[in-house]
Amino acid sequence: MKKLIALLLCLTLVFGIVACTTDGNNGDDADTFKVGFIFLHDENSTYDLNFINAAKQACSDLGLTEDQYILRVNVPEGQECYDAAAELVDEGCDIIFADSFGHEPFMIDAAKEFPDVEFCHSTGTRAHTEGVDNYHNAFAHIYQGRYLAGIAAGMKLNEMIEAGEFTAEEAKVGYVGAFTYAEVISGYTSFFLGVRSVCPTATMEVTFTGSWYDETAEKEGANVLIANGCKLISQHADSMGAPTACELAGIPNVSYNGSTVDACPNTFIISSRIDWTPYFKLAIEAAMNGEEIPADWCGGIEECSVVLTEVNEQAAAAGTAEAIAEAEAKLIAGEIHVFDTSTFTVNGETLTSYMADVDTDQDYTPDTEVISDGYFHESEYRSAPYFDLRIDGIKLLDEAF
Repeated sequence: MKKLIALLLCLTLVFGIVACTTDGNNGDDADTFKVGFIFLHDENSTYDLNFINAAKQACSDLGLTEDQYILRVNVPEGQECYDAAAELVDEGCDIIFADSFGHEPFMIDAAKEFPDVEFCHSTGTRAHTEGVDNYHNAFAHIYQGRYLAGIAAGMKLNEMIEAGEFTAEEAKVGYVGAFTYAEVISGYTSFFLGVRSVCPTATMEVTFTGSWYDETAEKEGANVLIANGCKLISQHADSMGAPTACELAGIPNVSYNGSTVDACPNTFIISSRIDWTPYFKLAIEAAMNGEEIPADWCGGIEECSVVLTEVNEQAAAAGTAEAIAEAEAKLIAGEIHVFDTSTFTVNGETLTSYMADVDTDQDYTPDTEVISDGYFHESEYRSAPYFDLRIDGIKLLDEAF
């Protein structure tokens, strides 16, 4: 019943946007309205491909023609981002999106320079404090998806333990991350907590590549983890490096940002991702209708902004889809919380209080109490993740900032 409610909420959102879109596209202004998108990489990056697909889908759903949106790919996190934004303004764009964390200062500069254009930045942290009316941030409660994917991983570990492939004490998972940022820490921790919710003896090792997209480094990182005895690998990095290493080694893999089942049919289990389509549609439609865009927006499972691929039954443990569905219903109902402080410790202690750096400054000064009611309130005081705790059971092999 709860899963049905979540589905109905998603359908309500979709139908509501479609209905509003019909009104927004009736006028002459809609025929000349133009949208610009800035992407860090191109379709070869699973991260950027996820954004690109959502951008095209949102524009199509809103009735925009192909000459009403412009995609700029392979735009570095530097002055090139500002230049791309300025060029998109010159080409008549009314709203411009960028998809990578390091684009933020350049998007803010562009927003200040062009106050009549809306600028929306995914994964950023400064919109809620910057005070620039036409600059906006967005993220999603992707830790929900990571947690659910972790359940699939934990069930696979249990299956292998029961088959005698290794002991419960040897149930170690590996994780290839890009940078030692809160976004990545939040991701691998929520994944690990999902694993431990069904396989309580599990531990984890994490290695970082120092890049969002480096296929060689990601593959090498996965191979190091496999050599260290990790029985399953996941990642927060954007190439096929880690999934490919797993397929070659016969090690189960939980991917990110989309299915890798075609390339890795024997080892791919499931993937979580952010579906940016709901946010793109919300922001574009607001701009078309002259309505306010939220300064800092965050969506989750209920908004259809956090989704999982279908379970690959060839690689997953029996009952995985059912276990995920049950946990998803409990998340939606508020019966469980991903960062429930009773489920982890830091240096052997259960936390009852933690000041996080929410209003980001140059010194990353903690400013907001984020633990209450027995859990860490991730992405509630700001859309971008700020969970940066290093919990027991997870070993970092290196760091990269």
